[in-house]
Amino acid sequence: MIKINNIIVREDLSENELLKLVLKKHKIKKEDVLDWKISKKSIDARKKDNVHYVYSFDFTLKNEYFYSHFDKVKDFHMPKINIKDCKDKKIVIVGSGPSGLFAALTLVQNGLTPIIIEQGDCVENRKKAVDEFFKTGKLDELSNVQFGEGGAGTFSDGKLTTGINSPFCKKVLQEFVNFGAPKEILYLSKPHIGTDVLINVIKNMREFIISKGGTFLFNTKVVDFEFKDNKIKGVFCITNNIKKFIESNNVILAIGHSSRDTFKRLYQIGINMEKKNFSVGLRIEHLQHDINKAQYGTITNLRLPAADYKLSYHSTNGRSCYTFCMCPGGVVVGSSSEKNTIVTNGMSYFARDGQNANSAILVNVIPDDFKDSSPLAGIYFQKDLEEKAFILGGSNYFAPIQRVEDFLKNKTSTFIGNIKPTFLPGVTLSNLNTILPNFVSSTLKEGINYFNSKLDGFANPDAILTGVETRSSSPVKILRNDRLVSNISGLYPCGEGAGYAGGIMSAAVDGIKCAIAILEN
Repeated sequence: MIKINNIIVREDLSENELLKLVLKKHKIKKEDVLDWKISKKSIDARKKDNVHYVYSFDFTLKNEYFYSHFDKVKDFHMPKINIKDCKDKKIVIVGSGPSGLFAALTLVQNGLTPIIIEQGDCVENRKKAVDEFFKTGKLDELSNVQFGEGGAGTFSDGKLTTGINSPFCKKVLQEFVNFGAPKEILYLSKPHIGTDVLINVIKNMREFIISKGGTFLFNTKVVDFEFKDNKIKGVFCITNNIKKFIESNNVILAIGHSSRDTFKRLYQIGINMEKKNFSVGLRIEHLQHDINKAQYGTITNLRLPAADYKLSYHSTNGRSCYTFCMCPGGVVVGSSSEKNTIVTNGMSYFARDGQNANSAILVNVIPDDFKDSSPLAGIYFQKDLEEKAFILGGSNYFAPIQRVEDFLKNKTSTFIGNIKPTFLPGVTLSNLNTILPNFVSSTLKEGINYFNSKLDGFANPDAILTGVETRSSSPVKILRNDRLVSNISGLYPCGEGAGYAGGIMSAAVDGIKCAIAILEN
């Protein structure tokens, strides 16, 4: 195959029209084309009077010697797995988020039959519980935006971007397509699935894993672990108030960043872990139309997707402020997983056609900010903010909100302007400065003003801030060696909850790596 890069397109074209354009530009005979595909598509909006697409294509051609001047496509090959005798391996995966699901998928594709234990419900029923919370404020502590099949990323934007460079990233994208995601995620520079599509993809993945011998135990909470001679022997779990033991000599801990009860139990029984950096802050909402105008200008006639942004700022106080998990055309969602707390996140459907854009704006938190030296100190830091937000919002799962103008002036908001909040079940006008640590609020204010200089209208007086965002990443790291094993043999800390990932893609990749480690160890 040959690769053709940097094809600039200034109009909306069908795939057939794109093919004709490339063939003409590079003098390729149509009869020589055996196969072709788009390998990358991005938007260049650096100059608002010249917004355009940039494409790359892969071609398989006859008469290759006529086209030897083109670059060759590097073939993708999965790294070879040196599978050892696995017949006696009884494998349990705790958690069915991206890391747990992709660990299970990798194992069944190599002939093993893991048991996947999930404290929440299957994704279809989980959606019902989430919708009920948005409607009534009735929180299910086991099945919610944080917990349940698919993990926290299911009720987000479904972003598939990542900063890691792994050969497994292509496998993750291809598997998503195999289970129902649109094929365009294979070539878009910023792929996403969206909550509505992701729910069906996860269901299809589960059904495949079951067809290959895997077992799912939903509404089943792992509460303890059994060791002998420094080796894992199994897990204790509870279903319908009935406690049972499941034997296993290999356990993957894909527990997610909000599994506070499990973190505490692991620490009590001597699993090596340490506190780590994370970030906290607020969600900000703008009109999507205004973000589109700021990013794309008003000249282009292209049918462009809802615009996104990614911004960062380094304060003179040594802190960083940055936007995170930006959701074009999305909503701010209630992500509480414990009673009497408020946690926010962002969510978009695949079409990203909502009226508002939203993003987290976060400030980094370091272990020195915590009150004690326990590895669990970050959990207590998070929870303190979440409980304060609950009270400020009215102690009824309404989120505290504030106009940007009022936040910058440190005064309680008394009205909502032309940007309407999307958080459900409801909101309460507040002063968010009163619950944030001073270093967080001061850095956020600096960041908002700086971001306004980079993205026109970011500090719109009517932009809505919603508190609090505390679950951007895990507050702990469960230590593992170069074979991905903890200080207990057979126990594999995995994914975002264990501190080794930050998003759907990297969590899925870590799940694959842990499954391979079991196959090879």
